[in-house]
Amino acid sequence: MSFTNQLEKYAELAIKTAVNIQPGQSLWINAPIHTPEFVRMITEHAYKAGAKLVHIEWQDEISTQIKYHHAPDEAFEEYPLWRAQAVQQFAENGGAFLFIESSNPELLKGVDPKRVAANSKAASTALAKWREYMSANKMTWSIIGVPSTGWAKLVFPDLDADAAVQALWEAIFKASRVDQDNPVQAWQEHNTTLHDKRAYLNSKQYKKLHYRAPGTDLTVELPENHIWSGGTAVNEAKNLFNPNVPTEEVFTSPHREGTHGVVRSSKPLSYQGNLIENFSLTFEDGKVIDFEAEKGYESLKAMLGMDEAARYLGEAALVPHHSPISESNLIFFNTLYDENASNHLALGSAFPTCLEGGLSMSREELDQAGLNHSIIHVDFMIGSAEMDIDGITQDGQIEPVFRNGNWAF
Repeated sequence: MSFTNQLEKYAELAIKTAVNIQPGQSLWINAPIHTPEFVRMITEHAYKAGAKLVHIEWQDEISTQIKYHHAPDEAFEEYPLWRAQAVQQFAENGGAFLFIESSNPELLKGVDPKRVAANSKAASTALAKWREYMSANKMTWSIIGVPSTGWAKLVFPDLDADAAVQALWEAIFKASRVDQDNPVQAWQEHNTTLHDKRAYLNSKQYKKLHYRAPGTDLTVELPENHIWSGGTAVNEAKNLFNPNVPTEEVFTSPHREGTHGVVRSSKPLSYQGNLIENFSLTFEDGKVIDFEAEKGYESLKAMLGMDEAARYLGEAALVPHHSPISESNLIFFNTLYDENASNHLALGSAFPTCLEGGLSMSREELDQAGLNHSIIHVDFMIGSAEMDIDGITQDGQIEPVFRNGNWAF
C-alpha cells in the first residue's frame, strides 16, 4: 500500500471513527502547519460525510518557541478571551474538535518553567468552561498524531531526519490500525473488546485497586457507583466518537482522598515542551506529599503547583502490556501513544462521566462524591511487564485484575 493510500485511510478514520462527523455538524481542526496535505484530506472527508463547516486553526511550533524565548513575561500571563469564547461557542453549537498532535517533546527545553506554568495556567483558566464540556463529553473531540522532524528524531535518534519521519509515520499507522485492510471496521472490533473489559469491571465495583511493581506500592480507592469507560464515548447528542486514536485503555476516576503509597513512572512524561523522567510520587490521603525526578524536577514541581487540586488524582487507567504500542518497544515521548502502552494515572481533574449520574450533578455534588476538580489533567505512565494489580471488593476480598502487566481475567 502506498504512503498516499495509507494517509487517505488515516484521514477517513479521523472523520468516520475519531470524531464521527454527522450531517450538518461543523468541525474545528487544530493542525500543525507542516501537514497541509493530510489536513486537506481530512477536510475533504469531513465535507463528504456531511459537515457544514470545517474551520482550520494552524499551529507553528517554531513560532511558539520564538515567543517563549523573546516575548515579555506578561505575554504568558494572559490568554486571548476572544479565542476562549470562540471554542466555547463552537462547542455549544454542536461542533466537533479534532486535535492533530505533532509537537517536539523537547520544544521548550531550556525555557524557564515559570513561563511555561504561567502560560498553562492562563490558558486553563480561560478555557475552564470549554474543558468542562470536554471532560463531560458534552461535545465531540478527538486527538490523533502526525510526525514532526523534532519528534521523529527523538523517537529514532539513529536515523536521518527524513528516515525518522517516515519511520514514525509507519509506527503511527500501525498503532492506529491504519495498516489493516479496513481500519474503520478494525476499530469497531477493537472498541467491542474494550467495552467487554469495562463491563466486567463495572460489574465488580471494586472498592480499591492495589498496584505493585518495582518502586510502586500504591492503593487507589474508587468512589461509590464509579463507571469504567474506554473505547467509544457518547456526546450530548448521543453520537459515538473515539476521543483518542489510538487507545488501548479502560479508565475511571478515583476517589480524591483515597490514594496512599508511592508510585514510580515507567516512561518519560512529555509536559509543556519538556521531558520529566524517572520520577516518583508519594501519596497520603489522596495528596502528593513528596516527589522526586531524575530529569525535569522543576517542570514536575510547576505542574504540581498549578492549583491545590493538581496534587490529587483524576484518572486511573488500565492498559495491557501485550498491546500493539507496547509491543512496538518504542518510547514515543508523547502521552497519546505512551499512555496506551502502559497502565497510567492522571493528576488533576476527574471525569463526571465516570460516576453514575455524574453529568447531572453540580460541582458541589461531584466534590461530595469524591471527584477531583483542577485546571490540569496530566496522564503519566506507571505500567510494565512487572506490574500486578489487585481489585479489593467491598467486603475485603482480593481478586487479580492484572498479572505480569496483563489482564488476569
